[in-house]
Amino acid sequence: MIAARFPAPYYAVIFTSLRTAQGAHDYEVAAHRMVELASEQPGFLGVESARGEDGLGITVSYWTDEQAILGWKQHIEHASVREQGRAHWYQACTTRVCKVERDYAFEAQTY
Repeated sequence: MIAARFPAPYYAVIFTSLRTAQGAHDYEVAAHRMVELASEQPGFLGVESARGEDGLGITVSYWTDEQAILGWKQHIEHASVREQGRAHWYQACTTRVCKVERDYAFEAQTY
């Protein structure tokens, strides 16, 4: 699902990962919990996520400012799950933080 649009400027945190074959159920539980928990944090705007059959996943979370991103990074439960990810669930991962100055959207008309 495409996240709602937000007034610019705002920030996007792009998390790209390649999953291992182990711990699929535990990973899914943790991933859902992280979205739930992130949505309760000050400055959280929304999230979009997709994962291919090859294990490559991209999650983009949107935040009002860098302070909100730092607060999320320092959240104790989030930090614990990041460590589990590095130890068990990911072959590789990258996080990128971007400032969004503007965005564009298209939505087809339904008849």
